Amino acid sequence: MILLINICKENLHYYEFVKPIEDILKNKNIEFKTIYYKQINKDLIEKSEKIIICGTSLKDNEFLKNMNYFQWIKSYNKPLFSICGGMHILGLLFKGKLKKQKEIGLKNIKFEKEFLGLNGIIPVYELHNFYVQSKEFDLYAKSDNCPQAIKHKSKPFYGVLFHPDVRTKNLILNFATLIFMQ
Repeated sequence: MILLINICKENLHYYEFVKPIEDILKNKNIEFKTIYYKQINKDLIEKSEKIIICGTSLKDNEFLKNMNYFQWIKSYNKPLFSICGGMHILGLLFKGKLKKQKEIGLKNIKFEKEFLGLNGIIPVYELHNFYVQSKEFDLYAKSDNCPQAIKHKSKPFYGVLFHPDVRTKNLILNFATLIFMQ
């Protein structure tokens, strides 16, 4: 089972940032459960095979004031994929710094090396006010302005700043169906 973590404070944002991921997984008959980040419990974390932290809107950043709800990630050792705000969470948990950089719309980014099936120059959809940098992650892709795709140096943790729920939906499926060796 894949655990989808909703970081959207506003209910309407769920339909824009979480439901599309649910639909992608449903269409491929991939088992998942969605939960709001403040309702995560140890049992759900242990039952999950993988976790996806969904993104949110430009103004919905309440989760950044509640990083204590994400401390469990530091000891989690299964595959984790984080989108936009989820990438902020990952970076901040691993000694990163949040920096201001607004990007909205379709952009081409360059993957310097293969990342969950993506390589080369790929058009992606951007919607963020910030990015995060952490020395505990390897950089796989960047835009002209900031990091776009990262992977933790020793854990199976992946992060993207762009929104594969809007474009590059195959990235979500690649993560969901990839077999990870523990």
